[in-house]
Amino acid sequence: MLYLSTFANNLLPILLLGGAGFALGKFISVDPRPLGRVIFYILSPALVFNLLTQNDLPLEKIAGMMGYAAAVMLTAAGIAYLLARLLRLERAALIAVALTTMFGNNGNYGLPLIAFAFGQEAQAYASIYFVTSAMMLYTFGVLIASLGHLNLKQAALGLLKVPAIYAIIISVVFIQTGWSLPGALQRTVALAAGGAVPAMLVLLGLELGRAAWSRNLRALGIPAFVRLVIGPLIGLGMAALFGLQGPARQAGVTEAGMPSAVMTTMLAAEYKLEPSLITAIVLVNTLLSPLTLTPLLVFLGR
Repeated sequence: MLYLSTFANNLLPILLLGGAGFALGKFISVDPRPLGRVIFYILSPALVFNLLTQNDLPLEKIAGMMGYAAAVMLTAAGIAYLLARLLRLERAALIAVALTTMFGNNGNYGLPLIAFAFGQEAQAYASIYFVTSAMMLYTFGVLIASLGHLNLKQAALGLLKVPAIYAIIISVVFIQTGWSLPGALQRTVALAAGGAVPAMLVLLGLELGRAAWSRNLRALGIPAFVRLVIGPLIGLGMAALFGLQGPARQAGVTEAGMPSAVMTTMLAAEYKLEPSLITAIVLVNTLLSPLTLTPLLVFLGR
C-alpha cells in the first residue's frame, strides 16, 4: 500500500502530464523545439534562481552538491563504458551508451519528482544537480559526442550559452550579500519559476513522442541497468563520501537514479550518433523508471 500511494502521489502526476505532452505531439504534431527554448532561456533560470534564493543555501553546500553530481555522473559513465567494451559494442553505440548513462533527466523529470516527494528544500539541491548536469553536457557531453572534432576550449565556450549557470552565479551573489529583488521583479521571477515544471513535463512527453526504436538490445540494456539500478547505489555511496544528509541526500540519490536525459537526443542529431538508438534508450529508461524510482522514494523517505 505504501508503494502504491508513493507512486500515485509522486510519480503518477508527472506521468500523466508527460503523457498529455506525448498525446499532443502524436495527434497535433507539435514541434517541441520552441517550447524547449522558452524553458532553456527563461523558465529554467528563473526556477533555479527562485529555488536557491528562497532557501538561502550557503556557498559550501552549493559547491558540495556540484562536486557530488559530477562524481556520480562520471562514475556512472565509467561503469557503462567498461560494460560496453566487455560486450564489444561498436564505437558509435559505445558513445551513445556513455552519453545516455552519464546524463540523467534531472530537469524535466527529476525536479518535479523531488519537489512532490521531499519538498522545496530538496528541490533546491536538485536544481544544483540539474545545472551541474547541464554544465557537463555542454563540455564533456559535447566532447564525447563530437568524437574529437571539437577541443576543450570550443566546448567550454558552450557554457556561456547556458542561462541557468548565470542564475546560480547571481543567486550566490544575492545569498552572500543578503540582497533581494524588488517586489514586482520577485513576483515576475516566481511566476516564471511556477511555469517551469509543468512546461518541462509537457516537453518531456513531446520529446518521447518522437522516439524511434533500435534492435541493439545490448546497447539498450546497459544505460537502463546502470542508470536505474546501479545509479542509486552510486548515489548512496557518493552521498556518504561527500557527507550529504537530509534533503541534500534525498535529492542527490534520487537524481542519481533518474532515467536517461532527453537532451542527449539533441547531441545525437547534431553529431549523427545513432539517433534512433539514443531516443530508444531514453524511451526505455523512462518507461521502466517508475519500477525503480517508487521503492527508491520509499527508502529515502524513511
